[in-house]
Amino acid sequence: MKVLLPFFLLSALLLASCDIIITEEGLERRPSPTLDIDAKAIIEIPAGTLDKFELNKKSNEIEHEHKDDTPRVVQYLAYPANYGYIPNTLLAKEDGGDGDPLDVFVLGAAVKREVKLNIKIIGALKLLDRGEQDDKLLAVSLETPFWEVNSINQLNTDFPGVSVIIETWLSNYKGIGKIESQGFIEREPALQILELAQIPSE
Repeated sequence: MKVLLPFFLLSALLLASCDIIITEEGLERRPSPTLDIDAKAIIEIPAGTLDKFELNKKSNEIEHEHKDDTPRVVQYLAYPANYGYIPNTLLAKEDGGDGDPLDVFVLGAAVKREVKLNIKIIGALKLLDRGEQDDKLLAVSLETPFWEVNSINQLNTDFPGVSVIIETWLSNYKGIGKIESQGFIEREPALQILELAQIPSE
């Protein structure tokens, strides 16, 4: 004797195996599963600020950067995201870095300087700074609306305009014509940059 499943139960079983869910408005795509933490970032410059701080590699302290004995202040709009570095990384110039720990922009509300954030890498922006490669990772942090984002494509879909803001800001904050954007890369090649830059533990 054959057992026939009710139509609504059969439909539910089929939908459970795919990325579609039923809502009051009809069929909708189920959100992609959230990925795990990739690294920790230490914030040098909180979102919404102008003072240029950076890691002093000799003292291992985050200090106000100086130029001609004057504290540096960005002569542009304030930082649109938290800016910092990933500890225990170092990317040589021949590998697309600047000889310093990896730079990272972390989307979300402003945090205090020197805060350590758990982050997920979603991509990177390829940049030429006065002709030298100086790529910036783009990440999201826990407990922010951005944490569900897993890629640049998803960022553009879920939060239109954010990547444009980041790219426009980074291309212009040092002045006209000094930085050239080569566009974003997605999560997987960005993770390869992170892996390449990891300093082996002794």
